[in-house]
Amino acid sequence: NQLWWDLPSSETFRLNKEIYELKDKEYKENLQELTTLLEVDDLVSLPVRKLSLGQRMKMELIAALLHKPGILFLDEPTIGLDVVMQKKIRDFIARYNKQYKSTIILTSHYMSDVKSLCKRVIIIDQGRILYDGNLDQLVKKYADKKIITLDLNKFIEGKKLARLGEIKFYKYPKLILSVPRSLAKHVSAVLLEEFPVDDFNIQDPEIEDVIRLVFSRHKT
Repeated sequence: NQLWWDLPSSETFRLNKEIYELKDKEYKENLQELTTLLEVDDLVSLPVRKLSLGQRMKMELIAALLHKPGILFLDEPTIGLDVVMQKKIRDFIARYNKQYKSTIILTSHYMSDVKSLCKRVIIIDQGRILYDGNLDQLVKKYADKKIITLDLNKFIEGKKLARLGEIKFYKYPKLILSVPRSLAKHVSAVLLEEFPVDDFNIQDPEIEDVIRLVFSRHKT
């Protein structure tokens, strides 16, 4: 937290200008670009205490990015924000990374942040690295199941469906099945051929479930 509660964010920005020895022209250009991108041009002169949590988070980002660092560390950048503001912050971080090629190290318990922003993932438990690699490979390595979701246009008894996989949820017309990854194509074909299916979807488990698998398999 770089901001002072009773002072405008602009005071923090000016302090950082001096700390990082930014020239006047560079400072003004960087500040204008960031306040425009984050849509807070009219808020920098307000005391921090009058800003919402989302607005304060934007000001924190501006303070951190004024000098265009090569490496940016972000700790839970969307914590406490509503879903709309979370997406705006994630979109900004992704756009900044693409535009300036900065390395961004993000720590977060929000899997939406991880899925949206991270290519490389490091999972740490009590100081021990459990996984370090590509996010897609994490799913393939630990998730040996696929999730099949479908809507039926006719009621089918659960026992007839249970032979195809583990029923995670069934309340007509919606059915969610968990099946071994190796059998997913076969089960899908059977469902579409033998049952009255209106809508159909097959996907990997939620990343939250995959993370739980990682921790459970590394318990000592």
